[in-house]
Amino acid sequence: MRPPLPRINAVTGKVVILMGDDGLKSYNIDEAALFRKRRLHVILPVFLVSVIAFLDRVNVAYAGMTMTKDLPWLTPEIFGAGAGIFFLGYFFFEVPGALIAARFNACTWIARIMFTWGLVCGLMSIMSSQFEFYFYRFLLGACEASLYPVIYAVLFPKWFLPKERAKAISLMLTSLLVAAIIGAPLAGWLLDMNLFGMHGWQTLFILEAVPALAFTFVFLFWVKDCPEKASWLTREEKDYLQEAYAEEQRNHNRVKKYTVVQALTDPKVLRLCLIYFLWIVGFWGFNFWMPQVLKALSGWSAALVGTAIAIPMGIALLAQIWWGHSSSKSGEKRWHVAGAMFIGAFGLAASPFIASPLLNLLFVCITAVGVYSAMGVWWSVPTTFLSGAAAAGATALINSIANLGGYFGPYMLGFIKTSTGSYDLGYFALAACLVGAGFIMLTLKKEVCVDDPEEDIVLEEHAQA
Repeated sequence: MRPPLPRINAVTGKVVILMGDDGLKSYNIDEAALFRKRRLHVILPVFLVSVIAFLDRVNVAYAGMTMTKDLPWLTPEIFGAGAGIFFLGYFFFEVPGALIAARFNACTWIARIMFTWGLVCGLMSIMSSQFEFYFYRFLLGACEASLYPVIYAVLFPKWFLPKERAKAISLMLTSLLVAAIIGAPLAGWLLDMNLFGMHGWQTLFILEAVPALAFTFVFLFWVKDCPEKASWLTREEKDYLQEAYAEEQRNHNRVKKYTVVQALTDPKVLRLCLIYFLWIVGFWGFNFWMPQVLKALSGWSAALVGTAIAIPMGIALLAQIWWGHSSSKSGEKRWHVAGAMFIGAFGLAASPFIASPLLNLLFVCITAVGVYSAMGVWWSVPTTFLSGAAAAGATALINSIANLGGYFGPYMLGFIKTSTGSYDLGYFALAACLVGAGFIMLTLKKEVCVDDPEEDIVLEEHAQA
């Protein structure tokens, strides 16, 4: 049985760590206060990075509502391929980027990512051909590659204990939904602007590139890549977090010490790749095409569509917070992920049968809850059995292979729309992918996906020593 990880004792208020041959070591730590500090100095700035990243990644979905009027070569099939080719850039540069960050400095690497993707987002405003559309989207993916794996597997494990990680990642990933809530109305508004004689979609790309460039420098000064460098922690809090992280690494290595190569070829990791691939097919197929589908069905203006989309994203945001809290409290992950997949599949499969715009918006809400809510829980799974460079490489592999689904999903829906004149068959296919992801998730062994909240109980007589 592996040694216990850090836990708070309700009687003494002390956190006690079992140190193997070195015995027990206790810390007088207020865990609630410590989490609040990390929420401000770690979760919040990374949250803002993720908001900006998501805005710049999906703004093409909203720009697509008006781009076709100015770019006659932009057919549904070309739009779907260009939206998805972003993830080919991800695929080729994800693993190398994560390994570089694990070897050197995670925060510096995140800042580099942010600055370069801001430049490319601005370049999207001057595209005038199919080749440029594909090239800039590929380059945007290459620049952003490894952002989330570095956060999940390199930065957050140093700052958050295993029992806190699902909650912390879920809080950070509410950024995706906040970005959609902010970005959808903002995009609808910008699309109606003609700034300096530019088309609305050009204004959208330029103005949404500015935050990435500016926040790069704020992030570098705000966030530290490990507790030891943080001036806002006490000496005891630094020692506690560092010892907790070191003990977690020792516990992983007692079970099996993974090399990077072993992690990249581990059957559990490959199964996680397949699960996330199917999930992402549904996720990005839904996200990239949903604004245009809703606009075509309703006849609403771009601004009204953008405002309406804020409703399902707001509901999904609340669901994601609850999902992460529930998983952290219970320690269970499999059903938290699989259940969300089944909810999302129901929303997608039912949508083609709904003709009413308002009722269709209800099923958009259901789908959004399904495809978003389990994200934080999901990304806490790889670090339940991997650590260090192995965790960074494996997480990057999962994200890079799976995000090929980000190419396949939007392209598939665009191809089906061009071939059949309808989105219906495409929505059924996306729903089937989510169902497959849910069932494969349930085939994982329970011990791979569970953080037992009671496994770290420390004897009272030791806690009082």
